[in-house]
Amino acid sequence: MKKIRLVLLVVENNDYQAAQVAAAEKAAIRLGVELHVIHIEHSAIAQSQQVLQLLQRPPDTRPSGILFEPVGTPLAQAARLAASSGVAWVVLNREVDYAAELRGQYPTPFFSVSTSHVEVGKIQGQQIARLLPGGGTLLYIQGPADNAASTQRRAGLESVKPANMEVRALKGLWTEESARHAVSSCLKLGLAKSHTIGAVAAQNDVMALGARKAMQEYTAGTEFERWMNIPFLGCDGLPGTGQKAVRTGLLTATVVIPPNAGTAVEAVVSAIQTGKQPSQCIYTSPISFPPIESLKPRV
Repeated sequence: MKKIRLVLLVVENNDYQAAQVAAAEKAAIRLGVELHVIHIEHSAIAQSQQVLQLLQRPPDTRPSGILFEPVGTPLAQAARLAASSGVAWVVLNREVDYAAELRGQYPTPFFSVSTSHVEVGKIQGQQIARLLPGGGTLLYIQGPADNAASTQRRAGLESVKPANMEVRALKGLWTEESARHAVSSCLKLGLAKSHTIGAVAAQNDVMALGARKAMQEYTAGTEFERWMNIPFLGCDGLPGTGQKAVRTGLLTATVVIPPNAGTAVEAVVSAIQTGKQPSQCIYTSPISFPPIESLKPRV
């Protein structure tokens, strides 16, 4: 059997994506397979072009499998080409609606590895409900609008948030700087002052920290003190980022989402070696950090 060669496409724009790369590389070394990591810009076009270039290589240089997290669309046409070419296809952090059809037509390993982003949003909503039982206004920093994880996390939060909680949403790009810019613009325009913000929540930890930085930079006096005393919440919960920020008091809580690229490498290698399809979607379980019941309500 020829050596298994995998390609991981990654937009390494935050600590979670860096952890994804580290987890995949660790699994590849342990399993004795080649892993080539290709860093791409945050562009659906660039991602699509890179995938097509890989699939159009001569058969002897074509990868055994491609692992990626969709930047925009889930690349349905490229997926069909991969399946028909015998290139394993692994989608990270997203379920795709074309998976069942292609798994039924081709023996090529074809699956996704994800957490339930709706559940991530629900956990964050439960954290907020615990912290602010009296309701109020939540300043909420989302990821890109074309990202399924972003829309699903918002849906999960909306499904469990208190009825007396208003959500004021800002857009980010999963980076600290994008959230810092969005919140600073909001502060400069005075939009935040028109509402009594009771908490700030972001769809990942670095955006929550970016929001906090903006408030440190653009507020002073009693306003500064008020902002620094409201809850800040994030997601991802990596030990060196989100969990550390909770322990040091920069964040009040986070949602731990285990990096899943290592699990994906293990599953695709097993599928290639055995010829058996794994489950259509392999799930990891998010958890609250700290536990929701340990959070102290704000009055």
